Amino acid sequence: MKKVFDLIDLDCANCAAKMENSIKDLPEVDDCSVSFMTQKMTIKAPDGTDFEALMDKVVALCKKVEPDCQIVRRK
Repeated sequence: MKKVFDLIDLDCANCAAKMENSIKDLPEVDDCSVSFMTQKMTIKAPDGTDFEALMDKVVALCKKVEPDCQIVRRK
């Protein structure tokens, strides 16, 4: 399953890369892409993944790198 999120107040490409690498290290994540240019994050995880629990981990990782960044699910 793939989900796309908007990133609000992501300040630099270096932070985007750090966020992406940290998220990719999570065992339940197949792939992740964080784009500073488009302010978008895409996460791919196996079907059946508890995405709510996964997003709690993702938000915590992202807050360590970029405390002011907000992650908003695209509709």
